[in-house]
Amino acid sequence: MVYNTAFNVIPAVDMKGGKCVQLVQGIPGSEVVSIDNPAEVARQWVDEGAPMLHLIDLDGALYGERVNAPHIKEIVETCNVPIQVGGGIRTYKDVEDLINLGVDRVILSTAAIADPPLVRKLADEFSSEAIVVSLDSKDGEVSTHGWTKQSGIMAHEAAAEFEQLGAGSILFTNIDSEGLLKGIDTAPTKKVVDAVSIPVIASGGVTTIEDIVAFKKIGAWGVVVGTALYTHKFTLSDALMAAVD
Repeated sequence: MVYNTAFNVIPAVDMKGGKCVQLVQGIPGSEVVSIDNPAEVARQWVDEGAPMLHLIDLDGALYGERVNAPHIKEIVETCNVPIQVGGGIRTYKDVEDLINLGVDRVILSTAAIADPPLVRKLADEFSSEAIVVSLDSKDGEVSTHGWTKQSGIMAHEAAAEFEQLGAGSILFTNIDSEGLLKGIDTAPTKKVVDAVSIPVIASGGVTTIEDIVAFKKIGAWGVVVGTALYTHKFTLSDALMAAVD
């Protein structure tokens, strides 16, 4: 997969217990959205024009259990757009299995922080474009293990390091804004964008079309949108139109 130069609005399909959910601040039990058929949800976004999909296995991220694997497989097999997958991906074999399944990009978070050379190994084996490093930040510091632990590493410094190790892109989530529907603070994301030359995908707190435009203006390659879409703050069509204006 080759990165395009357009700004991309990417719907999130977060899965927990076999359902499509949206959590507040990633906290289990805080679901503001819970839908029974994740694959059907994914196909809806594709039908509405999504250029790609962002799938997260929350059970994998929080508990290391890949109970949503069948849903990921169905989405990959039935949705003809690029797909990136994250959540509890800890080992080389986890990545290999997803690439073999047909996933275009695999998102590493805790595993990348714990074992940075793994990023180089995976990029060499599967290509840089297939490897996304997810940096989830609270107060500028990278969080790991499903946002339950702080690493002591600043996000922009980690981004630069992972670019050198071969990561093809950075997914940056500002946890301080995630899931609250109170708008965004672009400053932490811009700090990461300015630290690297690879694409940065922004995430966390998007509430309005103006938030999407703001991420575009600071140089992000794309933005992941979840709760705002599911709670009808705006339509995907409106978001896609804003992305090309």
